[in-house]
Amino acid sequence: MIVTELIEKKRDGHSLTYDEIKFLVDGLVNGSVQDCQMSAWMMAVCIRGMTGKETADLTTAMMESGDTVDLSDLPGVKVDKHSTGGVGDTSTLVVAPLVAACGGTVAKMSGRGLAHSGGTLDKLEAVPGVCVEQPLERFKSIVKKTGVAVIGQSADLVPADKIMYSLRDITGTVRSIPLIASSIMSKKLAAGADAIVLDVKTGNGAFMETLEDARKLARQMVDIGGSLGRKTVAVITDMNNPLGMAIGNGLEMKEAIDVLSGSIPADDPLVEVCLTLGEHMLVLSGIAENRSKAREMLVDALASGKGLEKLKLMIAALGGDTTYIEHPEKLVRVDRILPVCAESDGFISFIDSKRLGTSAALLGAGRFKKGDSVDPAVGILMKKRYGEKVMRNECIAELYVNNDERLDEVLSMVKQAIVISDNQPESIPLIYDVIE
Repeated sequence: MIVTELIEKKRDGHSLTYDEIKFLVDGLVNGSVQDCQMSAWMMAVCIRGMTGKETADLTTAMMESGDTVDLSDLPGVKVDKHSTGGVGDTSTLVVAPLVAACGGTVAKMSGRGLAHSGGTLDKLEAVPGVCVEQPLERFKSIVKKTGVAVIGQSADLVPADKIMYSLRDITGTVRSIPLIASSIMSKKLAAGADAIVLDVKTGNGAFMETLEDARKLARQMVDIGGSLGRKTVAVITDMNNPLGMAIGNGLEMKEAIDVLSGSIPADDPLVEVCLTLGEHMLVLSGIAENRSKAREMLVDALASGKGLEKLKLMIAALGGDTTYIEHPEKLVRVDRILPVCAESDGFISFIDSKRLGTSAALLGAGRFKKGDSVDPAVGILMKKRYGEKVMRNECIAELYVNNDERLDEVLSMVKQAIVISDNQPESIPLIYDVIE
């Protein structure tokens, strides 16, 4: 095969065979296909799109470009949950232990945050001592013992995606739905899960800003999972507003502990999304016959404290100091807490979630390029939600600060991100759709 002919074939709108796609992916990894050639082919994909079969074939080729994880020796249906990324989304740290407390087996490899979107690994590492880089056998051992483990992805897992993603980032090809779908699903499938629940975010704080694009991405990922023998469901959830009230690693870890401790009400958006995702995970695992029964089990695990106990067991197995689970206020000790106050009476009519996520990152809670360090304690704690009434000079958010270097910039950004109007805004759905 000749690389330029495959680029031209896609450029002209034709479909590639599995062998042709695999030739490109394998060649990228072994160096026989140049970065510039793969970039040109991915730009052709952005413009021309891919068929469902092509996207599944690309996913398979990417998955097979490195190691794959065999979880067949673990008990039960191994279920994974993945979010496409958002702000204040600590659902993994709630859902994974809750599902395990109901008898599920959750073996999850996760990622780190970048720019405005937080990462589960960074939140776990807010607990001193936690080591998310675990060998495979230790990972399995933790799952066997506790029913749940969340660790970092192996360096040898889907090497093609690492190269392709870095090229997409610098060539304007990030927002191609087939490329996004294959990137996500290749990693999920290589990690060995039998069943996958996808939380596809849509809104101003999400990578899929429109509901139409979120549905397209969800449909493609569910189809890929099904075509490769994995039970897959996608839940499309709102990211026009932060999901939780906390934005920042220690703050979000504390909020997850608060949920599992029962101190956050059941009608809270974060709790509702967690319970919805958990329902699907239990149904796909075969533990609950329907979502109604699954919710009963999850609510019982919350009320009994069994979910919190599972989180504590996992943290201990990862080497973490469990006194931080027992006393989560230790997670968010900072030099000072700065209130952000409303400048007028009215209703919160708009929240720019992406701007808030970026603001937290500027305080030190996130990274703008791989390798940046993060401060686990800093971030933003929202005191009011979208649609709520506020009074002039009332606190609407708090900044948790250890470094004043960019504080003025952050304060200005946070004020710009929260709009107060005279009239109460229309409600926004929390869950838009379920794709099965």
